[in-house]
Amino acid sequence: MQIKELIGNQQLLGRDLTLFLCSKHAPLNLYHHIFQWAENLTEKDCIACFNSTVLESEVLKTLLINNIPTILYVVNRFTDCNNLQIQKALKENRLLIIVLRRDESKGLGATPTLRNKYALSNSTHVVCGYINNQKGSIYPLIKERKDIQYLANDTIILPEEHDNVSKRWTVAEDKTLLRMYYADMGIHAIHKVLQRSYQSIDIRIRSITLPDEVLKGRLFEDYVLEQFDRQGGGDLALLEWRSDKSWEGISPVSNQYPDFVFQFKKKTFAVECKWRERLINLGKDTFNAIQINNYQQYSLSHNIPVTVVLGVGGEPSWPEVLYSVPLKQIDAILSGNLAITATRISSLDLSSFL
Repeated sequence: MQIKELIGNQQLLGRDLTLFLCSKHAPLNLYHHIFQWAENLTEKDCIACFNSTVLESEVLKTLLINNIPTILYVVNRFTDCNNLQIQKALKENRLLIIVLRRDESKGLGATPTLRNKYALSNSTHVVCGYINNQKGSIYPLIKERKDIQYLANDTIILPEEHDNVSKRWTVAEDKTLLRMYYADMGIHAIHKVLQRSYQSIDIRIRSITLPDEVLKGRLFEDYVLEQFDRQGGGDLALLEWRSDKSWEGISPVSNQYPDFVFQFKKKTFAVECKWRERLINLGKDTFNAIQINNYQQYSLSHNIPVTVVLGVGGEPSWPEVLYSVPLKQIDAILSGNLAITATRISSLDLSSFL
């Protein structure tokens, strides 16, 4: 890994760094145990972290809220430019964002592992929020280190959380939750104000905001649209942009159609956008026969080509790999042969969609 860009207070690089690490699936009943560590930090500390797992993201928000000097590692591009707490921390010189890039595209291993190795090599101490010792990529990197503090693991049994108030959420509580959520204050700050359990807050956030999968899909759609907009100029027009709206299982028929319909120099084409964190089997992981049939029927009835743009890895707003899957080849997707059905592309080329 190499440093691509430094954003913020570079003097933090001279501090002794404590790296916070966490596996992807950290149980909610461990949150209280982990946030106790974060609450005991002071401005004399300097914490390095990522923003790629749910708990890492929540710990980052707590660090920023509590004015703890922080170094944030991201890969390829910093995308969370509108985060209010990050903006405030940058303005007050409490944050350094280190944007990393691979120094070689092949032969070095998965990007998250390379990122973790780089961060570990630049840290004096390591704090593990929750590490799955049996699975995942973190444990093999740290098992030989001596300067590690483990906050929680599979052997720690903590009592279930209980709300200190009634189960019913009031309008006032919802207003407070939404205000703090959209101010990027994080689940721990909401917990301290409302005295609700982390699990209760998590469930409430999911019920009154965009579901995580819908949000990821929207972020990837924004990315794809930005790529088209850069090259289309005045000749490219976005005719339709469909949102996947539903309510209690009821959704419009248009949800079955491709996300975008464009017109370029009097030629019309449609694009379906899909992002996946990882891809093992293209057919099983991404499509089903009903979806494919819907796209085919749409293409025939409107007499326009349909192409699927598939992003894999990285973030929805900046995928590591892009694939172009023409509808005319899409039947072969069900065989799961990615090499036959999709073309790996470095960028979107308008000519290939027409």
